[in-house]
This record gives sequence, C-alpha cells and structure tokens, in this order.
Amino acid sequence: MTKRLYWITLAVFLMILAACQPQVNIEPGAVVAQSATPTPEPESDEGDEASDDSEDDSEQEEPEEIEFINEDEGGLVSIVGEVSYTNPFFTSGTAQPLILLEDQTGFVTRDTNYIFPLESQVLGQITSNFFESPFSYSMVLPIEPKGGLSDVDNDDEEEVGVQIFAVAYWDNTYGGPFLEERDLGGGGWSTAYVSTEISNDLETEREIIGGKIIVYAPDDEQSFPINFGEDGLFLTDDDEDMVDLPQGYTVVDLDTAPFTFDRSREQVIDLLEPEGAALLDLSDQSYTEALESMITELKEKYAFTDIKGVDWDELAEEYGPRFEEAEEDEDPQAYRRALRDLLWNIPDGHVSGPVVIEDFRAAIDGGIGLGIRDVDDGRVIVSFLLEDGPADAAGISLGDEIVAINDEPIDDWVEAAVAYSAPFSTDHVERLQKLRYAVRFEADSEVTVTYINEDEEEETVELDSVPEFASFNQSSFFSGQTGFELPVEWEILDNGYVMVTITGFLDNQLLTIQLWERLMQNLNDNEVPGIVIDMRQNSGGFGFTADQMAAYFFEEEFVTGNTEKFDDEAEEFIIKEEDADRFILPDESLRYDGEIVVMVGPACASACEFFSYNLTIDNRATIVGQYPTAGLGGSVTELRMPEGEQIRYTAGRAVDADGEIHIEGIGVVPDILVPVTEDTLFAEEDVILEAALDVLEGNLSFDPEVEAEVEVGDSVEGTLTAGETLIYTLDATEGQILNIFLESADEDEYDPFIRLLADDGTLLLDNDDLDNKSLNAGFEDLEIPFDILLFIEVSSFDNESGGDFTLTIEEVDE
Repeated sequence: MTKRLYWITLAVFLMILAACQPQVNIEPGAVVAQSATPTPEPESDEGDEASDDSEDDSEQEEPEEIEFINEDEGGLVSIVGEVSYTNPFFTSGTAQPLILLEDQTGFVTRDTNYIFPLESQVLGQITSNFFESPFSYSMVLPIEPKGGLSDVDNDDEEEVGVQIFAVAYWDNTYGGPFLEERDLGGGGWSTAYVSTEISNDLETEREIIGGKIIVYAPDDEQSFPINFGEDGLFLTDDDEDMVDLPQGYTVVDLDTAPFTFDRSREQVIDLLEPEGAALLDLSDQSYTEALESMITELKEKYAFTDIKGVDWDELAEEYGPRFEEAEEDEDPQAYRRALRDLLWNIPDGHVSGPVVIEDFRAAIDGGIGLGIRDVDDGRVIVSFLLEDGPADAAGISLGDEIVAINDEPIDDWVEAAVAYSAPFSTDHVERLQKLRYAVRFEADSEVTVTYINEDEEEETVELDSVPEFASFNQSSFFSGQTGFELPVEWEILDNGYVMVTITGFLDNQLLTIQLWERLMQNLNDNEVPGIVIDMRQNSGGFGFTADQMAAYFFEEEFVTGNTEKFDDEAEEFIIKEEDADRFILPDESLRYDGEIVVMVGPACASACEFFSYNLTIDNRATIVGQYPTAGLGGSVTELRMPEGEQIRYTAGRAVDADGEIHIEGIGVVPDILVPVTEDTLFAEEDVILEAALDVLEGNLSFDPEVEAEVEVGDSVEGTLTAGETLIYTLDATEGQILNIFLESADEDEYDPFIRLLADDGTLLLDNDDLDNKSLNAGFEDLEIPFDILLFIEVSSFDNESGGDFTLTIEEVDE
C-alpha cells in the first residue's frame, strides 16, 4: 500500500497510505563485527612491488564499537513529535486522524498487501490543532507490543526475532476504531507522513532509506544490522554487520553511518512529508521567474501535454511579455490576468488558477432576464424568462428561437463568449457554460436580440441590461443546492424504489461511509428491488473513496483502472501494475445486488465520473442522462505562485483496466440519452428521473426510426447534422468476425461517434476514436457470439458537429 500522495480529482482529490518494519538484540558496549576493509598502504617508491592479497586481507580496521545513547535509561517509554504538511489536500475530508505505532512486517517481507494486525495498532494522541501545520502528537508505548516478529540477523539460526515499528499518520474511515484493509488502501507500509524516509526512485521505490524506526527486542538474544549492507538496502539478506540489542525498545536513526541506537526513555520523533506530496512553492520568485519555473514543471509533469497538443514554449512566448510588463509595473492584477489567461488555453477542466473577481463581476453584472439552451434540432431557444424582465417586457417568450445577439449569428456569439469557469475538458461542457455567459453583459448596456416570434417571423428588439442574476443563477450546474446537503442522502419513492443522491466525495470521509453503509443496510433489510443514484451535481473528490463506495455493488474485486504518473528517474509517464485501482469488497451483509440506474450530467466530474464508470463494469448499472459527464480523468496536484496564488493541474493520467484513457476528454456517456427538446426543458417533472424509473420498471420501449438496413459488405454514405442521430440495423450471425467503420469525410468538421445497441436498446459497445491517428470511429475484429439484430447508432462526439460520413461493414477472413 502506498499512502497515495495527495492528488485529487476537481473537484478532485487524492489519498494517503502508510507503514514500515525491522528487528534485533544488543548488549551495552557491544563490539560489532565489520566488513573487511584493507588498511591503506604506505606510499612506496617506484618499482616497489605491491603487497599481495594475503597481506592486504590480514590488515583490517579494528571493529567499531557501537554505543547506545542513554543506555542506563532502560529503553523507550514515550514519544512526542510534530507532523508538518504543505499539501493542500492533507486535511480534506479527514474526520478521524490517527497517529499509529505501525508494524513494519510488511516492509521486512516486502509484502505490499500486508494488513496491520489489530492487536499491533497502538494509537497516539494528537495534542494540537490538526488543521494547522505543524500539529503535535504524543504516544505512550505498551510494555510488550503485539507486532510481527522478524529474525533479521542473517546468522542462519532460527531465533525469536524483533518487532519493528515506524510512527505514522493515518486517516481512519472504515469500520471500527482501528485500521482495516480499506483504510490501508490494500496494505503494505507507509510511504508518506511517517518517521521513515521512503525512496521515490524507480529502482528502489518504497524502500526505506532513512529516518527513524523503533525496534522492540523481547529478550537480550537478538541482533540488528548497523548499516544498509553492501546492496545499500535496508533489512536484506546481505546485511552482515550486526549489534546485539538489549531487551525492550530502542530507537534506530537510519540517517547516520553506522546507525545510531538510542535507549532514552522519552524521545522526539517527527513525521516526514515526502517530496512527492510537498507543495512546490514558487511564491518567492518574481513573476517572470515563476512563469519560467511553472512552464518547466508543467512541460515535464502535466499529464496530457502530447494528447491535448499543449505547446508550453509557445504559451511562454505568447504570455511572457505580459508577465514582464506586470513585473515592471509592479501590477499584481495584471500578473493574475496573464496567469489566468495562459491557463485558460489548456483544455482541461482540472486546471485552475487565479480568479480575478473584479473581472468576473463586471462580466456578469448585467442581464436581460433570459437564459438560452441548445435543443437537439440545432436551434438555440429561450429556456428561462424572468417575469417583467427586459426580454419579457419586449415580448420574447419561452421557447422562442434566438437568431442573433448584437447582430452576430447566435452560434458565433456563443462561441465568442468568455466563460469564467474555463478551461474545459469536453466540448459539451464548454458549450453549456458559454450559453450562460453569452447572455451576460455589463450593466446598463444596450443589447439587440433577434428572435423568431410567435408568428414565426424574425423580429429584432433593443433591450437595456439590468443588474439581475436570476437568469445566471438558474443556469448554474449546481442550481438548487443550498450547501446544507449531506454527502449521501436518500428518499423512498412512491413505487418502492429508492433515489440516492451523492453530492461529493470530498466531504467528511467517515460520515460519508457511515451514511453509505446505513443506506446499504436499509436497502437489504427492506429488500428494495432497485435504486436510482443521482450523480448530476457531484463535482468529485477522492477517487479512492469513489472506487470503494462502488464496490458495495459487486461480488468480485474488479480492477477499475490505474494512473500513469511521471517518474523523475525514468523521465516519462509510467504505469505500475502494483498500483492498479481495485475494489476492496465490504462485508457481504453490506453488498447490494438490486438493479441500479445512475443519472449523470455535465457537472459530474472527476471522482464522480470514476464512480459512474465503475458501475458500467460488468454492466452493473444503466447510465441515464442528457449529456455525458464532464470528462475530467486524472489526479491533480498544485503549486504555489507569487501573490498568494495557487494553480492546480492534472499530474496523473487515469486509464481503464486495459491501459486506455477512458474519462479525460470523453466523460461517461449515457446508455439512455434523454432528448433535449422544448418538451423536456419545460416539463414540470424531472425527465431524467422519469427515464431512470422507466429503466427500473421495464417501461422503456425501443422503437427507433431506422434510416436503413445494412448488410455485411455494404458501404453506406450519409450526412449528419449537429445534434442528429441516425440508426442502421444489421443482422449479424453467430461466428462472424466483423469490422465496422464510421469515417468522416472531413475530420475538421465532423468527429464521428458510433454505438452498437441490442434490440431492447441496451448499449453493447461504443467508440469515439478507432485509433490515435484519426477521429474516425468503429470496431475491429468484432466477434459475434450469437445471432443478433444490431442497431448501429451514428452520431457525433458530444452531439456538437455534423458532416458527411461513410459507414462500412466488412467480414474478416479467419
């Protein structure tokens, strides 16, 4: 288990893990055998013959005497120390922080799945404000601890061995007052906020390379290494130089050569924040220096540079003069604007930086009392109208089509709008946000609106913007939330189903899991046949929490994915199989096996998307919504900039169990896509919830309008308009191996998206990009397991584009 160095998903979010271990025996003033070291030879005249090997071997240094500090105090009894942290996510969601005497048997055996025995877990006390760094702790040791015993003296004799401990910080979320497998992230030993120093190098990752450990010897017959041995690794088979340990506790300082052994009754042991978790601090640099350092950092460690085509040198060249000017003028706001605008160029919703509040307020200060939305037929219509507002007073009505604003065609006007919630990972989220800002103006400004009136004639009206915010607030992705919501809420519906709302994964983690387990108990006790989970206003949080909450719906420990991270030594992004994300199943009594429908939307971001994606594994749930999720697929970190600013960027590239990017820039696409029409926009009921309940009740009728029937060997050409979906049917036969390709005539104009559906509307497969070389979609070497009528759905990615296409179905020769 690695204490996941704090990365987060947007809302986003990471986690931490911890552990370590060794053992020995000592006597006061013991003489320690040392590896043979030749005595330096005296200089000789030229021509003198060198001493032979036997002479060299016979001259050795005297064995070094290891003395114990304060041996007369009889050994360690109590510890105090501090924990310093700079990571901005360290305290997020934490409700039950622990200081633990951590059994290091997992390290001794290099068992990354080692679970600390409950009886070995000795808890300390946090003695200052945990939420202010550094916080202090104290711990009184038991007379006889209950950790694992390890014989580490390599003398080929079977001995009792010693118990080896580190002091570590943990967050207790699951189960009782002690740590279980899920708290430990699967097991192992601590790699962060622990008394030992842990290597981050690729070749020696997770090895203990320094810091302090506590060794308990049950008697005075045990020995312990005094150095890292010839291989430079702690507690391995090549350790030869040993010291005898007295009975009881001894603190071993691994930062000295040889190690220092301290028998003082009271000692100070501080816990160490690892380099990888510490916040990179550029705040003391000038604006231009910080820009250069930031670009250097992001060029190397931003997760999607190549995939998103980010040219860091070009950005530095473009924005460098603005940083220079701000520095010369000593203008913090100009610097903040330059930094904000640079970051807006990165198409990644996890990226964030300064909010210049004056600019934001000026941009949204005025409205004309209307909101606008796209509908599936390609129109932009009035979706909100403020009673007695400027638009209402001018005669504009709900549902009217907007043709132009300020004489600009509406699509051009929307595209040019500046959305202060930028940047975005997906086109559909960007479009929805720009629709909000497209109808915001400076206060008391003149606005012309051209629309189609009730007589189906084009009409232009002149309006004055006023300081109204109702039209802006109603279009927020989080409209209706009060801030008083619990992380998990639920209600029983009239039909016996239960609707569950998860508002986030960054709230109090202990409370979140307690509510979740209470829900699971209620569902099982009352034999609830199905649930709807509302994820539409969940902006993310800790990915680990999202994974483990999804695990309550499964009977197998599926691998859910992994994260590619930059390795300093390898100088590239790498995936480590041992770091794969997987379900850790809860107690069987807490697992729910009823039907599940998940409602998603564009506000579902980061960890919310991982949770939703997890429920598509093994077709566990049906996903329903009007749009895909936000498409934020990674873990984040931050760095500190001048003027008190911090920027956040994606440092970990999330992939599925097959190593493919599955969330970033894509999102979780609904299986059941609820149309966006005048009927659904103005419906009094929650149309997405109604669709979800139809899934549970089996009321969904799948009777789409079919464009044409196709056969194997056909190549069909067609034209798709933005927001349109075309359906083709194919009778496929058991044993066939097919290639199905959807190719765009102009990839700059049209990005194809293809889905295969069963005859009941169930999603079987979907694809956006067939490979990394083009935007064309399709499936290669598709094996047909039985006779089936396939519905081939042709659309565009995010329903935002259209153009000419070719659909080809060919059989592959075996």
